Amino acid sequence: MTDTFFTCDAGVVLIGGGVVDPADLAIARALAPALVAADGGGDRALALGAVPERVIGDLDSLSETARARLGARVIRVAEQESTDFGKCLSHVAAPFYICLGFAGLRLDHTLAALSELARRPRQPAFLIAEDEVVFRLPDALDLNLPVGERVSLFPFGPVRARSTGLRWPLDGIDFAPAGRVGTSNEVSGPTVSIHVETGDALLLLPKRYLPLALRAVTRSR
Repeated sequence: MTDTFFTCDAGVVLIGGGVVDPADLAIARALAPALVAADGGGDRALALGAVPERVIGDLDSLSETARARLGARVIRVAEQESTDFGKCLSHVAAPFYICLGFAGLRLDHTLAALSELARRPRQPAFLIAEDEVVFRLPDALDLNLPVGERVSLFPFGPVRARSTGLRWPLDGIDFAPAGRVGTSNEVSGPTVSIHVETGDALLLLPKRYLPLALRAVTRSR
């Protein structure tokens, strides 16, 4: 049984040690006021003037200054089978997560974070990148987006799906990471409806649509 180190009935913002736009943090905390840091994300949070409720990780990145300041809020998870981001998702209970500072300069860290999104169907998590919000597609999703807006699907394994409201429908296509991917599609109608028949896929939207995506995903559960 996995220990729960922090529980929130509303959403939680998870912050990593990567670059975080202060404006993104403000938008995220307006949607999910509670803040939990992954390891060196504790330093990032403090640098942005925010004090996390918990700092969770193997603590190979958190500074001694941050440890002293945060005291008992810091929780070490020694196992090395998961990333610090994964440790936070495993030990923090919330209806959804908005994740900052996990996508950036190190491509291996970004790929690991995307993998965490794809493998957790019961934990809606929204990863904020420089220009985009990325989240795991639920079985069914309806989005009201402007015609011409960019919508990208990326499969994390074999995926089949159906859609309406996209310029290039998803129906009848066998998607796969090393085969067909659904990037750079466009909205063609007032409502985009996607039904995932099999597999795990991520959806990427311009990050200004985070509130809309959050409402749509939580409504679909």
